[in-house]
Amino acid sequence: MRATGRKRRGRPPHEDVLTPGEWRTVHAAQHGMTNREIAERRGISIDAVKYHVANALEKLGLRSRRELRGWFQVPADSALSRQEKAMDQKLELGRIGQISRMVRNIAEAQRFYGELLGLRHLYTFGKLAFFDCGGTRLYLDEKEEVQPESILYLQVQDIAAAHAELASRGVEFMNPPHMIFRHGDGTEEWMTFFKDPEGRPLALMAQVKA
Repeated sequence: MRATGRKRRGRPPHEDVLTPGEWRTVHAAQHGMTNREIAERRGISIDAVKYHVANALEKLGLRSRRELRGWFQVPADSALSRQEKAMDQKLELGRIGQISRMVRNIAEAQRFYGELLGLRHLYTFGKLAFFDCGGTRLYLDEKEEVQPESILYLQVQDIAAAHAELASRGVEFMNPPHMIFRHGDGTEEWMTFFKDPEGRPLALMAQVKA
C-alpha cells in the first residue's frame, strides 16, 4: 500500500512514501523495540520517535502501531529494492547465519567471548556486539532480563520472496521483513521473525549488498 505524500511547511517533499528518519523508526518498531529503546539507539528524543511514528501512521493510512508492525514495503533507495529477482527460484533456506544471546553486561560479555574464548570480533553497535564463529555470527544483546533460549537466524538470498512463500505455507510471522542496520559500505541487514510449533522465535536474515 502506498499513500500519497503531503507537503510540509519548511521541509521539501520526499520522493519516497516515508522519509529516511521515518523508515528507520518504522523498522525499529517492527523489530519490536519500544519508543525509549529506539530513542536510545538512534540518539534522539522519545518525542521525536513518537512524532515519526505518528507521521508514518498518517501517511500510510494505518490506525495503530500494531498495524504498522504488520505493514511491509521496501524503501525506494534500499539495496533490497534493487536486488535482482530470480525467476521461479525455489525457496532454499541457507546455513544458520546468526545465533543471538542475551547478556547482562555487554563489556563483560565482549571480554569473555573475545579475549577469553578468542572469537573474532566483528563490530559493536551501542549495546550490541557481533563475533564470528567459523562463519556463523554470534549476536550479543545487553538486556536487563536475560532469556535462556537462543534465536536461530536462517540465511536466505531473497528475504521478501522467502517471507511470502513461507507465509503462503501457513508459517506464522511476527513481523514483516525490516532493515535493522546499514553498514558503512551500504550493505543492508534485513530480518523477519516467525514462530515454531512451540511458539519460540526463529528468524530469516539476509545481507543485501549495495
